[in-house]
Amino acid sequence: MFSYLRERFTSHLRERSRRRARLVSKDGRCNIEFGNVEQSRFVFLIDIWTTILDLRWRYKMTIFISAFLGSWFLFGLLWYVVAYIHKDLPEFNPSINHTPCVENINGLTSAFLFSLETQVTIGYGFRCVTEQCATAIFLLIFQSILGVIINSFMCGAILAKISRSKNRAKTITFSKNAVISKRGGKLCLLIRVANLRKSLLIGSHIYGKLLKTTITPEGETIILDQVNIEFIVDAGNENLFFISPLTIYHIIDKNSPFFHMAAETLLQQDFELVVFLDGTVEATSATCQVRTSYIPEEVLWGYRFAPIVSKTKEGKYRVDFQNFSKTVAVETPHCAFCLYNEKEAKAKEKKGYDNPGFVLSEVNETSDTKM
Repeated sequence: MFSYLRERFTSHLRERSRRRARLVSKDGRCNIEFGNVEQSRFVFLIDIWTTILDLRWRYKMTIFISAFLGSWFLFGLLWYVVAYIHKDLPEFNPSINHTPCVENINGLTSAFLFSLETQVTIGYGFRCVTEQCATAIFLLIFQSILGVIINSFMCGAILAKISRSKNRAKTITFSKNAVISKRGGKLCLLIRVANLRKSLLIGSHIYGKLLKTTITPEGETIILDQVNIEFIVDAGNENLFFISPLTIYHIIDKNSPFFHMAAETLLQQDFELVVFLDGTVEATSATCQVRTSYIPEEVLWGYRFAPIVSKTKEGKYRVDFQNFSKTVAVETPHCAFCLYNEKEAKAKEKKGYDNPGFVLSEVNETSDTKM
């Protein structure tokens, strides 16, 4: 009992460590950290627009609120200073004939309210700038221009964050597992991908990268070495008609990195297959990339995907996403090398063999018939 629990605990830790080592999560997020970057962080402030767009929503909303509140309060202080210098405040006991720079500013609170009303153009009509002070007129113009800039930048950043094509990627889904089985007489690795919207992705292209640790002939260890994986779609790799789920497949031939793998040794491999789908969003014409990854535990050898497209009595095509990641066991060779050897053996059987040990001997026939 103790050995069984220890084995289960060890396998759980092994699986957990393998999952931690995943570079790309199932939803496409990259698990990578940059350390000891010598370049100054000031370069991120130079490209402030991209920096703002890449921020999380909580930080973005904090900057959004702080920008407006900070500008209102700052200009509120400036309006208070103008009123203080011109002695418009009640503590200076201005005369009846005194014309203030700004009507009805009685303190810091009223100055803040006037700053808010000016920048957001509320215009209550109770407080207003007079022609008495050129400083107040200049400050009004400056705050109005700066308010438009802040409003345009922050609202534009919020709108760009909402409309980013990254959100469109959430409606593109990949199958939970990849499968390996025969397709068209060849051993293939198959993955299913679906578009959950009726709007298309224009110019879609699918490809993959196999990430693994390799050792060069010179003895150099390369972590996260990338190997190109070519995926094929029956409808063609370019300009996919992505209205219904597609099954993409990679042919495991002698040039494939999966050629030397077998059903018994698959789980012992250390690799990560990252699949990419690039396209242009039909509604916004923005480019979009969807990605996911598969580790050896998520590759099922000897299975194929269950059919999900059917035709109703009304003549419509129905896609049952309940079976989207469902797999069915099928008869499959346990390695690609065995499949190709089997084909070569059958081809030789059809051609026939010559026996090199066979020697044709001539026999002289003698006739005993006498005339």
